[in-house]
Amino acid sequence: MHMHKLEKLWLIFGVCTLLIFLTTLGVSAFYMGNKPPSCLTTIDPAKIDTAKPFDKPGLHKVEGKDWEYELVFVASAFSYNPAKVEIPKGAKVKILATTKDVIHGFEVAGTNINMMLEPGFVSEYVTTFNKPGEFLLLCNEYCGVGHHMMNSRIEVVE
Repeated sequence: MHMHKLEKLWLIFGVCTLLIFLTTLGVSAFYMGNKPPSCLTTIDPAKIDTAKPFDKPGLHKVEGKDWEYELVFVASAFSYNPAKVEIPKGAKVKILATTKDVIHGFEVAGTNINMMLEPGFVSEYVTTFNKPGEFLLLCNEYCGVGHHMMNSRIEVVE
């Protein structure tokens, strides 16, 4: 089989590009330890109201951790608990969220916070709120007829 010189060149270029990509991915995944977030923390959806820290949703100051505050959210049928929370500007916050019923989304508009909440699992995200203002928390996974009303507010204050 005869191949044109340019076909061979493009074939070599494509194979080399693929090898570089796979090598970069392998080094990132194995050597540097980058991996997708996993749901290692589980919770019984029927006992969320009595399980710590979900028995007291809201913002809590913590000591001796890499973050200053813990923000606990519980999603349920077309609502988030708490409905509104105030966070000091510049605070490093660990967000813990779970759901009681079905899969919900957890997206804070205007930030890169975006999680999926699944019954039986705890989702975590650590972030710093540097910009003051009010941020809308939306469900971005269709969860039923009242999905469009499911929101909460995070207010970052000076």
